[in-house]
Amino acid sequence: MQRVHRDSRRILLRSTLWRAAGFFVFWLIIAGTDLADVPAGLFATGLALWASLLRRPPSTEQLSALKLARFVVHFLRQAISAGVDVALRALSPQLRIRPGFVLYRPHLPPGVRRDAFCTETSLLPGTLPAGTADDGSLLIHCLDVSQPVSDQLAAEETLFMQLFQGGHGHD
Repeated sequence: MQRVHRDSRRILLRSTLWRAAGFFVFWLIIAGTDLADVPAGLFATGLALWASLLRRPPSTEQLSALKLARFVVHFLRQAISAGVDVALRALSPQLRIRPGFVLYRPHLPPGVRRDAFCTETSLLPGTLPAGTADDGSLLIHCLDVSQPVSDQLAAEETLFMQLFQGGHGHD
C-alpha cells in the first residue's frame, strides 16, 4: 500500500513538472529567449501553474507517449488534408460547399475529455463545434453537409479515446 501511495505521488509530481515545463516553453515561444527575461518567465510560469492546478489538479492517470505521438501525427495529417480540401473548395470556380449544421452524439461524457475532443475537432478545417443540443448531441457547423461528417467525427473520437486506454507510462 505504501508503494502505491509513493508511486501516485511520483506520478503527480511528474505531471506537475511537465505542466510547468509546458508553460515555460510556451512563455519562451511568446517572449523569446533573452536571459534577462527568464526571471519574469519563471514568475509567469509559476502563476500559470498555480492557476492551472486550482482549475485542474493533476491526475495519476498517465498518457502513453507512443499513443500521443501517433495521435499528433494523425491529427497533423488530418489537419493538412482538411486544409487542402477547404482551400480547393474556396478557390474553385464552382464553390462546392453546402454549409450547415450536423448533430453528432459523442460517446465521451460531458467534462474535460469531451471539451478536449471539441477543441481538437475545432482545429480541423471544415468543422466547428457550435454548441450542445438539448439531448446532449454536439451541434457541429460544417462546410459541406453532404459529406459524412458524423462518420468522420466518430472515427476521430475513437482515436481520441484510445489515448486514454491503457496508458501506463511511456511506451
